[in-house]
Amino acid sequence: MPHLHRRAALLAGAALLFPAVAHADDDAQPERSYLPTDIVVTGNGESDYGTQDGSSATKTPTPLIDVPQGVSYITEDQLEDQSIRQLNEALRYVPGISMETGEGHRDEVFIRGQESTADFYIDGLRDDAQYYRSLYNIERVEVLKGANALIFGRGAGGGAINRVAKRAELNGQAVAGEASIDSFGAFALLADVNQPLSGSAALRLNATYEEFDSHRDFYEGRFFGISPTLTAELGPQTTLVASYTYDDDRRVTDRGVPSVAGTGPLRGYDETFFGDPGFNQAEAQVHIGRVRIEHEFGGGLSANGTIQYADYDKVYANILPSGLDSTADTVFLGGYRDYTDRENWIGQGNLVWQAGGDTLESTLLLGFEVSRQDTRNGRDTVSFTRAPGTGGLAPNETPLGETIFIPPYTLDAGARLRDSQLETLSFYVQEQLQIGDHVELVGGLRWDRFDLDTLDLVGGVAGDRVDEKVSPRFGVIVKPNRDLSIYASYAESFLPQAGDQFLVLSPTSAQFEPEKFTNYELGVKWAPLAKVLVTAAVFRLDRSKTPFTDSTGVTTLTGESRVEGFEIGAVGEITDFWKANIGYTHLDGELRTASSFGPAGQRLQQTPKHQIAAWNRFDVTEQLGFGFGVIHQSDQFASFSNTVELPGYWRVDAAAFYTVSDRLSLQLNIENLFDETYYPSAHGNNNIQPAEPFSARIGVRFAL
Repeated sequence: MPHLHRRAALLAGAALLFPAVAHADDDAQPERSYLPTDIVVTGNGESDYGTQDGSSATKTPTPLIDVPQGVSYITEDQLEDQSIRQLNEALRYVPGISMETGEGHRDEVFIRGQESTADFYIDGLRDDAQYYRSLYNIERVEVLKGANALIFGRGAGGGAINRVAKRAELNGQAVAGEASIDSFGAFALLADVNQPLSGSAALRLNATYEEFDSHRDFYEGRFFGISPTLTAELGPQTTLVASYTYDDDRRVTDRGVPSVAGTGPLRGYDETFFGDPGFNQAEAQVHIGRVRIEHEFGGGLSANGTIQYADYDKVYANILPSGLDSTADTVFLGGYRDYTDRENWIGQGNLVWQAGGDTLESTLLLGFEVSRQDTRNGRDTVSFTRAPGTGGLAPNETPLGETIFIPPYTLDAGARLRDSQLETLSFYVQEQLQIGDHVELVGGLRWDRFDLDTLDLVGGVAGDRVDEKVSPRFGVIVKPNRDLSIYASYAESFLPQAGDQFLVLSPTSAQFEPEKFTNYELGVKWAPLAKVLVTAAVFRLDRSKTPFTDSTGVTTLTGESRVEGFEIGAVGEITDFWKANIGYTHLDGELRTASSFGPAGQRLQQTPKHQIAAWNRFDVTEQLGFGFGVIHQSDQFASFSNTVELPGYWRVDAAAFYTVSDRLSLQLNIENLFDETYYPSAHGNNNIQPAEPFSARIGVRFAL
């Protein structure tokens, strides 16, 4: 019960803290925006939706209301109000997304029923290595839903997650920081400094240091990140943006709890660690450097080019529960150590031409992308060395208890070692044609070439394959008035059989063409108020060409699945005192034919039928505000086997905000206010993650 004592102490401290500053200067609450703040204008007239940026979905200056695709935003203001610092925490408030435990060392998501470890981007460029992502240098998070290879390339079957990084600003010096601590002892320090160097250049530095803790036994870790950026005007029409990010993440790898008799999570052991804290460690060192040049030629013609280099060094080790004997009250264990070294080079260029008059306006996009990815991946396996039958137990079997005794083991090197080299080349074209005031057409094609070479260094098996794919995207938008758009869209994407990490080609997978994703969507976007956007959409996502091996051992690309759904949401400033981001998603997904995932009729894994996410901020006075959030997921299956069910749950969060002055503010955040026991995610049937109980965080934010 230590967390209950911490809860009481923290709340008592907060109760004393907020009245203590009641005599402060009467400064108003800072402006908070739950929609992006970019000014985006199309055509000759300024749009009422200039604060609603949809450019990531089109690579062109496009208001969000004119994007024929579901898009969810989490702005920096909302992240601050929710005291969120890591991507996986932010995505829990996005309906249509389910979180994976990701083997305890990485971000992994299901978007519209499609699992991905690689559909993550920074400013539209791929960031595909497996690690946890911090948000200390991020301006907003965008979730673009539905297949769309035209903009993002391969993968992105269910959608893509794009982080928009902070830039150095030319218009003034700014120094800001934040410190916070929660009821488990975890704390975070953040700094954000912007310094103009001249009238045409500025430098910005974002940095953070965090230490992790939770209700789980033995869990701990720390994160350090630093990200300098430079913005320079090279001329009246040319801007250079250069950035470097170094992230260093180290934490205990936690695989959660096993299931009971293949039916549901093991109850009553939510704090028990089923591993070896000295062995279960994850480390990731990430270097990302980027240079972008933007140029306005005049006459509606603009161009941008970006070069990105990224280096990822990652290692993670797991001893994990692999099964449970509920009769004997024993747990079976497995284990391994995995490491990956990866280098990525990406070059991307875009040319945008806007032309036309009052009755016909054209926005033409021409672009290319070239990349190279070099990867070495290895795995060592854990062998339990206790003699069989000792104490009536198997070598990897141990009694179930509040503390798990790990049997003796050794690490066998070289179970897996493989090299891969991936080279890609892409060209794409997109036309956005506005016909009068009421109709807009969007259409485009992307051509991708993938040249993959792999080598299994243990088995001595080499593999190679070249894929060339054309991916279309079409949409029509009808606008009865400027506040309302109705759209229909069709888009395709694909995923080569080597998987989203491109690590190895087997003799079987090297024969087959990529899997295919096809997205059909009908939607409505409506702005009933100047700072509010309401969206609704129905969609169908078909996945085909999935491998299926029959009883004779013959493999064919006959596997198919389908997800159908409906989503509705509202975001923005509903009144002067009420900001909100509210959404609901209904998903119905199943395997339509037998595939490598399972037999026909099985429900898709970790795809709840109902999801609700609602965050609200109420500013009740000029100094005092409150936050209130609700997350709901209905029951879902942990895997395609459909034998282990994660029960549905409701989670309630709350917050209080107090503005001491225009330079200082205080904040209290409470997660899981009613101390709900639930299991939001899993990695297979026997690695189920218990959610945190009631927790509270106190933070101080300042600006100089």
